[in-house]
Amino acid sequence: MLTTRRARARGGLVAGTLAVAVALTASPAAATGEGSAPGEPAAGVPQVQWGECAEPALETVPEEQRDQFSCATYRVPLDHDNAAAGTVDLALMRRAAGNPDARIGSLFLNPGGPGGSGRTLPVLADQLFEPPVLERFDLIGFDPRGVGKSSSVRCFTTEEDAYEVLGEQVPVPLERQRISDVLRAYQEYGEFCAANTGALLNHLSTKDVARDLDLLRAAVGDERLNYVGFSYGTLIGATYANMFPGKARAMVLDGNVDPALRTGDSARYERERAKGFEVALDAFLTECGQVRERCAFSEGRPRKKFDELRERLRREPIELPDGDTVDINAFTGGVAGALYAPQAFPGLAQDLQQLYEVLHPPQATEPEEQAPARDDLSTLLDPAEDSRFDVRPDSPYTSQDAYLGVNCSDKRFQHAQQEVPAMAGEWEREMPTFGRIQAFSDAAGCATWPVREPDAYRGPWNRSTEHPVLVIGNYYDPATQYAFAERMADQLGFARLLSVDAFGHCILGNSARLDTATAEYLIDLKVPAPGQVYEPDTHPFG
Repeated sequence: MLTTRRARARGGLVAGTLAVAVALTASPAAATGEGSAPGEPAAGVPQVQWGECAEPALETVPEEQRDQFSCATYRVPLDHDNAAAGTVDLALMRRAAGNPDARIGSLFLNPGGPGGSGRTLPVLADQLFEPPVLERFDLIGFDPRGVGKSSSVRCFTTEEDAYEVLGEQVPVPLERQRISDVLRAYQEYGEFCAANTGALLNHLSTKDVARDLDLLRAAVGDERLNYVGFSYGTLIGATYANMFPGKARAMVLDGNVDPALRTGDSARYERERAKGFEVALDAFLTECGQVRERCAFSEGRPRKKFDELRERLRREPIELPDGDTVDINAFTGGVAGALYAPQAFPGLAQDLQQLYEVLHPPQATEPEEQAPARDDLSTLLDPAEDSRFDVRPDSPYTSQDAYLGVNCSDKRFQHAQQEVPAMAGEWEREMPTFGRIQAFSDAAGCATWPVREPDAYRGPWNRSTEHPVLVIGNYYDPATQYAFAERMADQLGFARLLSVDAFGHCILGNSARLDTATAEYLIDLKVPAPGQVYEPDTHPFG
């Protein structure tokens, strides 16, 4: 997802085991919160039973603050429309309000993905929010259904099967045989998920998550929801605001999707996502050329040099002096990942320049200075994040499972899988760096996904909440382009768009004036004036 503080705030996906259990007690019913005292659950909704967090996640928390943290598992219906179908467990972590006497309520957090584990986000809350927010709210992170330590999607039972199938899913297939292998691997992946995940695979939509969230709201005793969502988490927020508009108090959505397009015309949405990466790349190269000596790739024409590298890699890998190689898959994925985080820009520029000098060795350097090895290209070849996720997966082979499980439930694709190669070629002509990689992601995987009739929410998106939803968008966000934030604000029934002249994916925790405005909104429901443009705390090249 993000930059500086946000980058440190990401937890890892933890592989969990599927735990779809038959309910041992009455399933929670949909709650209104009426008649409940502050901090008490609504009538008929079991309260969350908080207990000790005995886990490594708290090792980074100062000893004097650890008693603020507690953990729980909360049981919700597998199928909210059929209590007899059983239940799933949701894993939660809470950071208690620093000033309990002034506590407003709970603030639920989601880092996106889909597939991002949000349970431990409260540990890093001080890197995302101003101190008054920590004083006035209990911060609650949760793993959505299908994710992490909640009842999770697990498509493979052996690493051998996982590596065999996922190893074929290269992001930028070019040759006919490689394209066929990728498409077949997506088919096999869906078959493994259907065989090993069970009934949970049919109940992973964002609609399901929003209904879970409403039960959690009631179970912690809040009459109305306070929520901050990042990236895909903005779809959770938008869905909740439209399914339960009367139960929303304050909602902040950072790094926004276009909800109507994502759930209605998903092929077009994926194509526009590729365009967002192209816009961010062009802005990076333009900025590099302008700051000159502060960007290692600035000499000459950065755009021309980048295009030469890409076109060479489309034809054949570049061999490094140590015998290792860089191919189009590593190059494209590495650039995409670096665009998420502006603090990676200097390293990306250095790596691009070193790779360029393999093709065009400088004349005035010593031979050993002309010999980059793979370890010298760490930003490009070992990106800190998977470009499709908001957190880095820990699991070697289950990280994609919840991602496609949720997306293929929410998104609506009308094409057959055999049409994907032609789509990829068309998108690549329009967006030469990222068109193909985007076509061979969800558009390829969801075309053969085994869930055929998901219970997804697809609108309306214009139901009004009592207070406006804050919609935050960076001008040069690669994964959720600024136009998506504009559309989110337009589609919601009551919203205020906050624009940030910044690179990278999402911004909370990295723009002091924006963070202050967000805190004032969450605490006092003070809404920033329209038309403001915020600045980040730091710029990518200093």
